[in-house]
Amino acid sequence: MRTRALAALAALTLAGAVLAGCGSASAPSAPTGVDGLEIPTPDPRPADFVARIGNPWLPLAVGSRWEYADLATGSVDLTLTVEAGPSVDGVATTTLVRAAADGAVVRDLYAQDRAGNVWWFGREGQWQAGEGGAEAGLAMPAAPRFGDGFRTASAPGLSEVATVADVGEEITVPLATYHRTVTLDVEDATGVRTETYARGVGLVRTDDAGLVAYEPGRE
Repeated sequence: MRTRALAALAALTLAGAVLAGCGSASAPSAPTGVDGLEIPTPDPRPADFVARIGNPWLPLAVGSRWEYADLATGSVDLTLTVEAGPSVDGVATTTLVRAAADGAVVRDLYAQDRAGNVWWFGREGQWQAGEGGAEAGLAMPAAPRFGDGFRTASAPGLSEVATVADVGEEITVPLATYHRTVTLDVEDATGVRTETYARGVGLVRTDDAGLVAYEPGRE
């Protein structure tokens, strides 16, 4: 996948140069977080992607199922399931189906690159990468880093940015307590929602709903 130096990386490089002038700089660190990624990506190459999504923070194995309940009432208000997805812009995708208690269903398409980053390739019936100027954005980095911000997608009428708000916070939901977590603040036209992901499980809390059941897929 094509890469470019992001502003954050440029700032770090500049800071390193200043320190070097003082004679106290250490060797530069290898890129991490979202450094070097072109987000959104205008021309994803199919050869840069893998068939399955195994990112530990967003594992989307076909057959997986998550249920979330309102933390105040205990009623289940969201169910997620994973299915095989269509090819989008030449890339094989995985479909995450979001079913709300009111009957609304949303089908989002994701794919993982060889480095382990998960990209959002579209929402069925609304937009799809490679069509109408839409481009795939980053859904979850391979190695989330506190403070990183990134576009989750680029499509007409869609403006959404995610920021890594916390790494390693202890989160307790009805199903369990998790210590290895990543929390994203996701801002769009409707406001900001908070999503917490546990390593090896995926999404465990979103705003006022917490995980009550989880069944891993067959992959």
